[in-house]
Amino acid sequence: MKIVSYELFQVPPRWLFLKIETSEGITGWGEPVIEGRAHTVKAAVEELMENLIGKDPLRIEDHWNMMYRGGFYRGGPILMSAIAGIDQALWDIKGKYYNAPVYQLLGGACRDSIKVYSWIGGDRPSDVGKAAKEAVSAGFTAVKMNGTEELQYIDTYSKIDQTVERVASVRESVGKDVGIGIDFHGRVHKPMAKILAKELEPYRPMFIEEPVLSEHNEALRDVAAHTHIPIATGERMYSRWDFKNLLSEGFVDIIQPDLSHAGGITEVKKIASMAEAYDVAMAPHCPLGPIALASCLHVDATAHNAFIQEQSLGIHYNKENDLLDYVKDRSVFDYNDGHVAFPEGPGLGIEIDEKYVRQRAEEGHNWRNPVWRHKDRSIAEW
Repeated sequence: MKIVSYELFQVPPRWLFLKIETSEGITGWGEPVIEGRAHTVKAAVEELMENLIGKDPLRIEDHWNMMYRGGFYRGGPILMSAIAGIDQALWDIKGKYYNAPVYQLLGGACRDSIKVYSWIGGDRPSDVGKAAKEAVSAGFTAVKMNGTEELQYIDTYSKIDQTVERVASVRESVGKDVGIGIDFHGRVHKPMAKILAKELEPYRPMFIEEPVLSEHNEALRDVAAHTHIPIATGERMYSRWDFKNLLSEGFVDIIQPDLSHAGGITEVKKIASMAEAYDVAMAPHCPLGPIALASCLHVDATAHNAFIQEQSLGIHYNKENDLLDYVKDRSVFDYNDGHVAFPEGPGLGIEIDEKYVRQRAEEGHNWRNPVWRHKDRSIAEW
């Protein structure tokens, strides 16, 4: 069996799908994308695929090393996202070849399902108490929200108070047993992150996410000294080498690698094992499409330290299309009691509606994240 061709589809709301074809008629799907940089990742996939045409798709580990180590300049969001999508598609092919779900090829499941959480609020969160109550009524047992708008390095306590009030309204709406993830989104600088982390403690969040940008991970030492809330980060980290110092320094409790950004199934499985050795939990980042989510679930099935999974159904970014629009069998991602079972079909276990993908790719997208500015017109973190 050889890889004979591939196609890329830029589809709304902000995703990029990859289809790889083989000489045996087996196809695999991947989702290589950086939100806001789909066209750039598409070019990187095209460059990497030059060396895969005519090769055996089953040699995934060798292909991964060729794509990563074969380039003098390595890592980063674009290259690792391109590798990630190709890797997902190769695992999809391999599972279909052996007529087994990917998680069986990774060693088999260590759990029957995994908890999922629902996004509430938006980039500028409002009415989060009501939204949280609706999510719980829909069966979710955990929610996640953006905690704050933009903050200056040193900002006012009124903005701290607004964030605390929003979290308090969620806790009041859902009661004490529902998990609340609070995403700082890298919008908060160290001086204010320390204050926020301390002020939010009474509401017992499930975690605070990206309290500082990943390029400032050394600041987690100071943040951790001001709170007992579990600290999560990692969506903007792209390989086991990026996670190495974070884990060894010991100031993170939950890692959040993204299966479409951090080298795919092959790499995130290794990152998960690294984290397990440090007694650190994993909650993969996934505000993306169905291929990315399916890939996450296969790793979650086999990773003992995976405890919850992000998913994008109803997220505020999904305006033109949503998670289930591109799959033929929508029941594959049914959520029951706040959990989702693992896809049992061969490969990634989802059937992509290729006709609809092609239709939506004709429209495509040019999604860009917003650019925020402070009142003094300096650029703010989004």
